[in-house]
Amino acid sequence: MRWLVVLFLFLNVNNEIIMFDKEKQSKWRVTNDDVMGGLSTSKMMLDENGVAVFSGEVSTKNNGGFAMTRMRVNVVLDTEKENIVLKIKGDGKKYQLRVKANRRDRFWYIQHFQTTGEKQEVVLPLSRFYPSFRGYRLNLENFSSNRIEEIAILIGNKTDEKFKLQVEKISVR
Repeated sequence: MRWLVVLFLFLNVNNEIIMFDKEKQSKWRVTNDDVMGGLSTSKMMLDENGVAVFSGEVSTKNNGGFAMTRMRVNVVLDTEKENIVLKIKGDGKKYQLRVKANRRDRFWYIQHFQTTGEKQEVVLPLSRFYPSFRGYRLNLENFSSNRIEEIAILIGNKTDEKFKLQVEKISVR
């Protein structure tokens, strides 16, 4: 009986693909609306516990209005992987999680999520990520690839606001 319990725990651990946590970190890059003349500012820093903290201020001045952080990943999905799971603590604001099947694509697959101000686990079904380019929904199918090569978090609520999102873990299960 003891072997069955150990085997079950092993399978449970391996059923999750970790894209980011304190043990598996990668370089986050910031892209704000200043690339098109906007005035928003942001940064992605790791705190003393290895939690990523995405914070800054979104400004709608100068036709701006978004802040984004992104990182490259190399995830091969199998048919059992249906969701991206975020372990976060937000500020009550709405964000987007973005994925690219091919990092050279000019468009993203997007899904919004609402934060509560408390620690939470957000489950985002891969099949509900829709294709978008510069805020416009594309006439393409929702995400159905077997790869993820880049992920991003974006805030762009069409309002001037300060924000802070703590990201403990991003995984696929």
